[in-house]
Amino acid sequence: VSGKITYCGHEFHEFIPQRTSAYISQHDLHHGEMTVRETLDFSGRCLGVGTRYELLAELSRREKQAGIKPDPEIDAFMKATAMAGQKTSLGTDYVLKILGMDICSDIMVGDDMRRGISGGQKKRVTTGEMLVGPAKALFMDEISTGLDSSTTFQIVKFMKQMVHIMDVTMIISLLQPAPETYDLFDDIILLSEGKIVYQGPRENVLEFFESVGFKCPERKGVADFLQEVTSKKDQQQYWCRKDEPYRHISVPEFVEHFNSFHIGQKIDDELRVPYDNSKTHPAALVKERYGISNWELFKACFAREWLLMKRNSFVYIFKTTQITIMSVIAFTVFFRTKMKAGQIDNGVKFYGALFFSLINVMFNGMAELALTIFRLPVFFKQRDFMFYPAWAFALPIWVLRIPLSLLESGIWIILTYYTIGFAPGASRFFRQFLAFFGIHQMALSLFRFIAAVGRTQVVANTLGTFTLLVVFVLGGFVVAKG
Repeated sequence: VSGKITYCGHEFHEFIPQRTSAYISQHDLHHGEMTVRETLDFSGRCLGVGTRYELLAELSRREKQAGIKPDPEIDAFMKATAMAGQKTSLGTDYVLKILGMDICSDIMVGDDMRRGISGGQKKRVTTGEMLVGPAKALFMDEISTGLDSSTTFQIVKFMKQMVHIMDVTMIISLLQPAPETYDLFDDIILLSEGKIVYQGPRENVLEFFESVGFKCPERKGVADFLQEVTSKKDQQQYWCRKDEPYRHISVPEFVEHFNSFHIGQKIDDELRVPYDNSKTHPAALVKERYGISNWELFKACFAREWLLMKRNSFVYIFKTTQITIMSVIAFTVFFRTKMKAGQIDNGVKFYGALFFSLINVMFNGMAELALTIFRLPVFFKQRDFMFYPAWAFALPIWVLRIPLSLLESGIWIILTYYTIGFAPGASRFFRQFLAFFGIHQMALSLFRFIAAVGRTQVVANTLGTFTLLVVFVLGGFVVAKG
């Protein structure tokens, strides 16, 4: 097949498809430590408000020209919804209300370790995350997986309201929807064997199959009928032409029949006329890669990182306590190590003390491995949806770990340096402090790197233990030179 595909008369390279449309997968990937509102706020902050700001500016200009004084409350509301990069936004509240999630907006999303919101609510968070952005076309992949039919009905009902209020397009694939859920849709696309059998208003679908010779029994759900009528096995029971013998109608025959059916012809006529792209509204397709400026992106990711650190504070408190206990053990083992000047015999003790310190400071960074792996799936999802570039995710993590490195290296060196009896000069003390700080930073980055390369707990842990081994062997202490 050759040719070119255009959207509103524009080709793929003229806009950013990832931000004009949004794919909502059946897997819910979220940070369990964030509440529902925080998750949506972050998403809304990164995705920006699209062209709402420009539209508002244009509206104000026309109001001035016509001498209209807008109602102050409506004016304030519109200005509030058009501001990009806000920590909390009215858009989020609106989406929470529409999805019926204002009751659980301040509850943690939850994960394997934390109790959080229910499965149905998680599904709605996944959807809401994309709805707060400027995307105008939403593709939802089996969003009813793991939900009961009443929850599915509620969600689709909310979606229908959104489509009609906000003028967006939604294509939703569902697994065996209940009849009342099916009745909420405006249009149906029926696919079979990779071909489109029917595409058009829901009201006309039964009429189309009756024109071919198949009738849906009165007590049968239409969705189930549509699934069975194109299959070779189940077709015969629906044959309704009593005067003709039944014969199997294949998918290509259905397609051919649809092209001559009045709905099919209407679609054909519409598509024959090339779309005049001067008619396109400038806001229909998103042209910028990211919703907000680089500095705003950094601030948004920094705020989220700080929040996640506070929620995971137990890990960091535990690590700091651990290094304090280890440093107490270290200085009691090597307490006031004396080395006679000019003799090497006792130097091994200092070697041992330094090596023990090095290993402890370094492998205190191992916690970074698990933390990073937990967060990778969410990162990949959000990066691919153009929430933020990779550097905006990685930089805040590095910046926020600097005080942690200073604290942990500081605790170790203050407790061990003079008690072990290293050279008493202040300059030496600070040099060792700097070395430990550097090693701790290197260790954190190393484990983050290993986590990013491994991507799964098992692979990353294997690689992490291997690095441990390499450091032991090449640390110059295990295999001492004669």
